[in-house]
Amino acid sequence: MPHVNIKHFPTPVGEEQSARLVAAITAALTENLGCTEDAVSIALEPVDPTEWNERVYRPEVVERRALLHKLPNY
Repeated sequence: MPHVNIKHFPTPVGEEQSARLVAAITAALTENLGCTEDAVSIALEPVDPTEWNERVYRPEVVERRALLHKLPNY
């Protein structure tokens, strides 16, 4: 624990940029949840914009709104 799955529109993300993102998220999780780095798993999942509402917005934002700590503004 914890596992983070970041869904995003497809965009070219290089290895260095991915590594920086993963390191920053890992640092935030270890600092704020008190876990060790080896307990963290992170997935980066590209989602086509034409599938966003069906695969992400409705099931994860609308239907799970009570769990969100930050809402999107779109």
